[in-house]
This record gives sequence, structure tokens and C-alpha cells, in this order.
Amino acid sequence: MVMYLKNQGGYKMNYFKGMKYEDIRPIFEKVWDQIQSFAPMDSGKEKGSDKKGSRKKSLARKRAGEKQSEESTKRQKIEDDIEKEELKAYLDLVPREEFAMEIESLATKYPIVDWKTHVLTENFMYYQIIRADRGSKNYKIFSEMLDDFDRQDVMDLHRIVEERYATSRPEGYDLMLWGDLKILFQPEEEDEVWRHQHEYNLISWRLFDSCGIHILLMDNGIAIHMMIEKKYPLTQEMLSKMLSRKLEVDHESTMAYELLRFIRSQVQK
Repeated sequence: MVMYLKNQGGYKMNYFKGMKYEDIRPIFEKVWDQIQSFAPMDSGKEKGSDKKGSRKKSLARKRAGEKQSEESTKRQKIEDDIEKEELKAYLDLVPREEFAMEIESLATKYPIVDWKTHVLTENFMYYQIIRADRGSKNYKIFSEMLDDFDRQDVMDLHRIVEERYATSRPEGYDLMLWGDLKILFQPEEEDEVWRHQHEYNLISWRLFDSCGIHILLMDNGIAIHMMIEKKYPLTQEMLSKMLSRKLEVDHESTMAYELLRFIRSQVQK
């Protein structure tokens, strides 16, 4: 009944949260009767005065339906505004002009074709990301790349790393990059990063909306990268910590609200 009311009556799923069957049934019957009794004006089944009377009834039903649809739209907007205000409480707006992404047009943005790891000293290294036009940029860690990357860049880098280590295991700093991408694309509940969540102290939860990835940063230096639309083996405790810490963004966006809605739904389950 709830799905029918959502699709045919314009109701939102959250509207029925906590309602019992006895509460939903009358609403369902009202919408059901309105839809089932509606007859198109050009059905051609009526004749003479009966046809005119039927047309008047059809027009009246149509007006009633339009009024209900308008009321439903208004109700939906009110509910959306209320939910948005609730979700806004979990946002931490932090402008990042100094990290602003350089916007490139589709005509000049080249795909990633290779990467190299440069180790200069024991404590200093960087990844060189190389694009098809042979231009490149250097990054110390994977998280830094996400300020510049879009989703396709992340997909391309993952494919290249996987191809290079299809038959061997990476070592050193390559292992770090490979590990970050593995957790992002192929999360396994038995991986150490997930098994030790109870030991982590979350200090930052940030969204990179240029590529649709959010990141958890722990006080021990561990960073967990996740796609906004994908479910990961996060514990209830960690999910609650994320909402308490708040999502760090440089501007409000639909993506940020969708992510908060997704995480909050997991906490409620």
C-alpha cells in the first residue's frame, strides 16, 4: 500500500514512518477510489445527456485530482524542507578556496594513462600522475588527488594499478596506493581496516564532490575512502561517529544531502 501511495498519490516514504496498518489503510482506500473512478473524457462510451453528465463528472474528478496533486506536491516540499533542515545539522561548511579545483573543459581534459612513484628520501616521496597529453601532476597521497579528480579519473587510475599488479603484489608506496584503491572498489569485511574500527578515533569526515568520494581520517593516520553510493562494512558505532563528527564540505550540494540521508538510514536500521 505504501508503494502504491508513493507512486500514485505522490506521498513520500518517510510520511508513513511509524504508522500502523490501520492508519495507512484509509489513506490507501481514498487514493485507490479516486484513481479507479477516474474516466477519460474521450472514452467514447457515453451518449447524449448521459455522455455530457459523465463528462462533467470526469472534469470534476480531474479537478479534484489536480487539487490533490497540488496539495501532495506542497506536502512533499514541506517534508523535504524539514528533512533538509534536519540533515543540515550534520554538515560542517568549510570553504576551501586554497584547494579549489582547476576546472577544465571537456575539450582539454585528458584521461590518466600512467603513474610513477618517486622516492627521494626515506621520508619524502610522491606519486606522479600522467595524462594522455603527457602533462603530469605530483601528489603525496591518494587523498590529495581527489581534490583534482573526477570519477572517471579515479576509475582510470584503479584500472591502471590493477593491470600493473595483475600477477604480482605491490611493495612500498605502491602498496599504499593499491591498498587505498582496493578498499574503495573491493571492500571485504575481513580486511584489517574494517576489523579494527572499534580502535579508531575519527577526527575528520570529508566529501570530495568532484569525484563522489568521501573519506574518514583517523588520528592514527589511517584514511578510508568510500564511494557515496556504495555500502561499506562500517559498524553502527562508526556510522554514529560520522554523524556526530559532521560531514565536512566546502559548499552545500545535493550530493552531500544524499550521502547524509544514506548514512543516517544505515544508523536507523
